Amino acid sequence: MPILLILIAFSFTTVAVAQTNYADQIARHRDTYKKEFLITTSSPLKTQEDVDYLRFYAPDSTYRVTATVQLTPDAKPFEMPTYSGKTSPHVKYAVLSFSVKGKPQQLTIYRNLNLARMPQYRDYLFLPFKDATSGLATYGGGRYLDLRIGDIQDGKLMLDFNKAYNPYCAYSEGYSCPIPPKNNVLPVEIEAGEKTFGKVH
Repeated sequence: MPILLILIAFSFTTVAVAQTNYADQIARHRDTYKKEFLITTSSPLKTQEDVDYLRFYAPDSTYRVTATVQLTPDAKPFEMPTYSGKTSPHVKYAVLSFSVKGKPQQLTIYRNLNLARMPQYRDYLFLPFKDATSGLATYGGGRYLDLRIGDIQDGKLMLDFNKAYNPYCAYSEGYSCPIPPKNNVLPVEIEAGEKTFGKVH
């Protein structure tokens, strides 16, 4: 076999292996995510039957993107509204610039000031967002991503929308779920992460 064909075949094999490994990684992440519903006291999903109604897009590594991080150290704290009518204190931490399907996008990440007082959540960052799938294939109230300050390396952050998840409000009433700010509404479809819950509540 000519050397060029060998190199092409090797390249395709390497990509296929990488995609398989990534799909396995997301599958493990989702298994852990599902199990947490059954062991968390405040969970809206109490039984395995309920958890089985969780739905997700197939893993897609094109929605795992590198974002440039612009810190916002002078941002003032504000009260982020929730769907229950309550508010929770947050502060803008940074603005993320990245591309999805070749189109430039921006999102803002926040720190929850109540959680920041707890040692185990001191480096916790919160990314609420909506996109063009919201209210259609995904929950209309938006989805969330959890990040850590330590995820930011040399002004960059890996943003994986395959790990986007629904707030508890997607499954049941009575929860105070933050409303994604207007600046975190993307005009593109993020066809990755969690879909709408498969059971009416």
